[in-house]
Amino acid sequence: MTITTVGIIGAGTMGNGIAQACAVSGINVVMVDISDAAVQKGVATVAGSLDRLIKKEKITAADKDAALSRIKGSTSYDDLKAAQIVIEAATENYELKLKILKQVDALVAPEVILASNTSSISITKLAAATSRPDRFIGMHFFNPVPMMALVEIIRGLQTSDATHGAVKQLAERLGKSPITVKNAPGFVVNRILVPMINEAFFVLAEGLATPEDIDAGMKLGCNQPIGPLALADMVGLDVCLAVMDVYLAEFGDSKYRACPLLREMVAAGRLGRKTGRGVYQY
Repeated sequence: MTITTVGIIGAGTMGNGIAQACAVSGINVVMVDISDAAVQKGVATVAGSLDRLIKKEKITAADKDAALSRIKGSTSYDDLKAAQIVIEAATENYELKLKILKQVDALVAPEVILASNTSSISITKLAAATSRPDRFIGMHFFNPVPMMALVEIIRGLQTSDATHGAVKQLAERLGKSPITVKNAPGFVVNRILVPMINEAFFVLAEGLATPEDIDAGMKLGCNQPIGPLALADMVGLDVCLAVMDVYLAEFGDSKYRACPLLREMVAAGRLGRKTGRGVYQY
């Protein structure tokens, strides 16, 4: 299958980032959201991002115009019929994703691939709810999409080799470095990353070091660009806690027990950057 047009559902941070990556790579995009305002905001975000690349002399003004001309914003799912693959990039909510995917499944041609940008929801479970489980796959992009090289390609139990091959090829056309992952809670990156963040909270709770020294240790000793506690503040402490609770429920293994300090801070409303206070104050 030759993919010339990518449909994207959701014009938010992930959706418009994926749209930019596609458009810059010469692929046409149909980006759909529920309102004109949301769509226009998404397109404007892409334009602003491309302007920054012009200032850094990574692209030209002509490159920007060409990329933007490849993005069609819409509020109608009917426009997704032009796509060979539709990537759902809606909020991380199972019921919402299921509703969207069922609508799209009923609308687009049988050969069209459906993909979800989920970071935690079972691809096997989502695939089973569609009429094309063999043509369903996970494409987990990382934020910010235009800058991050990784895409986790998640195979559900039903995903065919042909679907996997087409999606891997697409990721490579976008200049990404894909890794292939079997379906499991947290896939690969978050399965390792979030428990590491949780362990950093245990270290903090035990008073072994200050937050600043814990983060400095991981940055300087493990060459990480940001420390685990600062990263938790960026992600949202409530999100980290929710992920740990999912792992504990799904795996039934006590090693995924959330740190009591993390739970206490969430209860206090100290969720990180979005509330102005988490491990650090903002």
